[in-house]
Amino acid sequence: MAKKLEGKVAVVTGASKGIGAGIAKALAAEGASIIVNYASSKEGADKVVTEIINAGGKAFAVQGDVSKQADITNLFSQTKSIYGQLDILVNNAGVFEFSPIEQVDEAHFHKQFNLNVLGLLLTIKEALPLFGENGGSIINISSSVTTLTPPNSSVYTATKGAVDALTGVLAKELGARKIRVNAINPGLIATEGAHAGGFTEGDTKTWVESTAPLGRIGQVDDIAPSAVYLASEDSKYLTGETINISGGMR
Repeated sequence: MAKKLEGKVAVVTGASKGIGAGIAKALAAEGASIIVNYASSKEGADKVVTEIINAGGKAFAVQGDVSKQADITNLFSQTKSIYGQLDILVNNAGVFEFSPIEQVDEAHFHKQFNLNVLGLLLTIKEALPLFGENGGSIINISSSVTTLTPPNSSVYTATKGAVDALTGVLAKELGARKIRVNAINPGLIATEGAHAGGFTEGDTKTWVESTAPLGRIGQVDDIAPSAVYLASEDSKYLTGETINISGGMR
């Protein structure tokens, strides 16, 4: 049986762990050749690459902090030299910090907006010349916080609200080039980052389990199949959408 993404090339930012790693492996399993981007965890990225290669796929790790223009430029020049093209871009790299409004300052704002919004915009801008005449798919990883609006998340939720908005704008802007732009908005997912932040235990876990219709926090493999769908021809008439994957939490 033919794989859905055979012959395609995908860049996944922030793919050394968590949702990004899960998406990179899922795209590779469907035949895509992967660039595993990472900012700091070379060990994590190399592990993802090794897993993909051992499963019969193709992958290379490329370091780059996608809040920095020079690193973004290098990421796509490396992609071009390794694979010569791009069909799928997954903007997964992001940072979250929760803080009450009394403690919001310039550093807290810029840390999150520079990566989650500016970095995403610049990444898309640099990626565009690598898309061919058949276009492709851009998948932005947003968050269910845009509908849940939890307290103490003003800056983080604002960044993801911006991601939802620019997903719609760029879908209209890039449609004529056959480039589709959609967002996945995960709920609480049991990633390394969520675990380190204490979100997968205690009050937050209890809140999700008691509020989500499906009664549990999410796993990485709850997200990756939707990324495969958005990357593939299965979703060829879908653009400008945000898909909430949050166990039904609204």
